[in-house]
Amino acid sequence: MLPRPPRPQGGTILIPDHIAVPVDGKPIQREDCKIASILARIGDKWSVLIVMLLAGGPRRFSELKRSIDGISQRMLTLNLRGLERDGMVTRTVFPTNPPRVDYELTALGRSLCGPVIALGNWAEEHLPEIERARAGFDARAAG
Repeated sequence: MLPRPPRPQGGTILIPDHIAVPVDGKPIQREDCKIASILARIGDKWSVLIVMLLAGGPRRFSELKRSIDGISQRMLTLNLRGLERDGMVTRTVFPTNPPRVDYELTALGRSLCGPVIALGNWAEEHLPEIERARAGFDARAAG
């Protein structure tokens, strides 16, 4: 095995041996884990918000952009394309002037609604506890 080059200080560099996930007692390395890209997609904060919004039915691009505070047009486009590529969202173009584009969850995307909405509800319910924990951690780290 070749020695690794020195790592820069100041943060954690995630390399495959840092993210081994034990399953049935055996670690699975990132490069071998086929679900990693799926988890990255559905665990992304923008994707979660998009799925939560589309759970209520089809939405136009502009509706999604207005509803998701802080998302750029480019980031919304990239996330919608990724969700479409993964089979969770369909994109329908209507031949109007200007063209109207609707996004809607597929059956696969709808199957994700339960877990995503549960995660969003959990985050909302525990927000005060998390904020207190963050404030305590920041105070200890600063002093």
